[in-house]
Amino acid sequence: MTSSIASQLAAAPISWGVCEAENWGFQLSPERVFQEMKDLGIKATEFGPRGFLPIDPQPRAEMLRRFALTAIGGFFPSVLHQEGQDPLPAIEDELDAFEAAGATVLVISADSGAVSYDEKQELTDAQWKVFGANLEEAIKRAADRGIRAVLHPHVGTMIESAAAVRRLLNDTGADICLDTGHLLIGGTDPLELVREFASRVGHAHLKDVNADLARQVGRGERGFTDGVKAGMFVPLGQGDCRIAEIVAELQTVKYAGWYVMEQDTILSAEPEGEGPAGDVRASVDFLLGL
Repeated sequence: MTSSIASQLAAAPISWGVCEAENWGFQLSPERVFQEMKDLGIKATEFGPRGFLPIDPQPRAEMLRRFALTAIGGFFPSVLHQEGQDPLPAIEDELDAFEAAGATVLVISADSGAVSYDEKQELTDAQWKVFGANLEEAIKRAADRGIRAVLHPHVGTMIESAAAVRRLLNDTGADICLDTGHLLIGGTDPLELVREFASRVGHAHLKDVNADLARQVGRGERGFTDGVKAGMFVPLGQGDCRIAEIVAELQTVKYAGWYVMEQDTILSAEPEGEGPAGDVRASVDFLLGL
């Protein structure tokens, strides 16, 4: 692992079971999550779901400064495809907090408006037009503030399937958040995607998954939440996403963004002992040992 990759490493609260989905599981406090990041030597993080940190920009920035963590921005679900529903005011409010914290990457997911990620979604042609226009405007407004907006293909959102990911890349100018796990579950080979569209990768969520469970979720035989509970997401290097090859491809094209280590996790209660930090440590060790 080169020193440049080490300096690009970051984490996200989802690895500690903190998620915006309804009834996801026990939610740890920001103090525990960020202290454990700091103890692991992690120096940058995404914000986590809305409400995990203070909504107001200045207190949010101060929380991360307390733990000497760089704010890179993070995941922001937004309904972009509904005619007559303007997503831009909420995005502008979030960008205010990004500016206050010095964050630079807005990771937008094409939210369905549902409260879970267990239902498969597809856009109609009419919805694609609305979605594309709203996405392009969100990207422009973020860029006007010096912030890079990327679209995150994600299970249970309007951009999940391989066909939707392909249409996103062909029909819009948006860069993507390369979430290796969610892409694989949705039917896209993340390594092949990087080989074809490396220049469109604006942000990277490194996740590893068990391919057998991923296929069950992808075929609709098992819900996404149930797959997470069953251990579909594993520490980097222990699954089937070919993380080492993906990182090597990105380094070849001199990718300069963040490598955010993520392992979607659901907790049933406050963990005793090390808890999720143990898996994060394994992922850190894997990346630094490449």
